[in-house]
Amino acid sequence: MINRAIRCFLLLSCIPMMTLSFASQANVDDSASTDAMYNEYEDIDPWEGFNRSIYSFNETMDEYLLRPVAVGYKKITPLIIDKGITNFFGNIGDVISISNSLFQAKGGQAAELTTRVMFNTTFGLLGFFDVSTEFGLKKTKEDFGQTLAVWGVGSGPYIMLPFLGPSSIRDGSGMVVDIFLDPQYYMSDEFSLFVAKKAIWLVDVRGDLLASENLIMGDKYTFIRNAYIQHRDFLINDGEVDDPFAGEDFDDFDDF
Repeated sequence: MINRAIRCFLLLSCIPMMTLSFASQANVDDSASTDAMYNEYEDIDPWEGFNRSIYSFNETMDEYLLRPVAVGYKKITPLIIDKGITNFFGNIGDVISISNSLFQAKGGQAAELTTRVMFNTTFGLLGFFDVSTEFGLKKTKEDFGQTLAVWGVGSGPYIMLPFLGPSSIRDGSGMVVDIFLDPQYYMSDEFSLFVAKKAIWLVDVRGDLLASENLIMGDKYTFIRNAYIQHRDFLINDGEVDDPFAGEDFDDFDDF
C-alpha cells in the first residue's frame, strides 16, 4: 500500500495544475493598498527565483492543456450536470474534512460535517445534490496542512510546486496524508480509475474558474502568492483573520 500511495502522489502531482495559477479572482481598488499587500509576504518567499520559473511552467501547461479541456467541458456539459459533479466531489471532500476536524479536536464541527455527508449521500443521491446546505448544515474545509498548523507546525517557506501550484513546506506535506483520507483512494479497484476520478474533478474545478480568471491585477505571481498565504491563514484561524480573498469571488478556491 505504501508503494501505491507513493505512486498515487506522484501521478496526482500531474493532475491538479496550478491550484491558484488559474484562480485569478478578486478586485483590488486601492492601488496603494495593493502595493502594500504585494510586498507583505516577500520575507517568506526566499526561493522566489525558483518559484517564478515553476510558476511560468505551470502557466504554460494550463494555457495549452488544462484550460482548453476545461473550456470544452463547460461547452458540452449541461449546467445541472456540471453543478452535480461539483457537488459530488465536494461531498467527498467533506469526508477528508471530517477526519481533519477530529485530528484538531473539533468534535462539533466533525459531527456537523458527518451529518452533511449522510444527508447529501442519501437524500442528495450520492452527493449529486447539496441538500445539506438547504438544511442549514455548514460546509467547512479542513485539510492536513491546517491540522499541522493547529498542532503548532510552522508553514515554512512558500513554494510553487510543479503542476500542484502554490503551497508551503507544511501544506505540501499535508497533501500526502490527505491522499490516505480520501475515500476514493480505497474505493478505486484500479489505480488508473482513481487518477481518472481526480482528472474529472480537476477539469470541473478549472471550468468553474473560467468566469473569474481575468479579475487579477498587477504581477500575477505576487498576487497569487499573497492570495494563497492570506487564504490559508483565514482557513487555519477559522475565519478569525481579515482575508480579502475570502469573499464570494473566491468560493472556488476552497476546492483545493
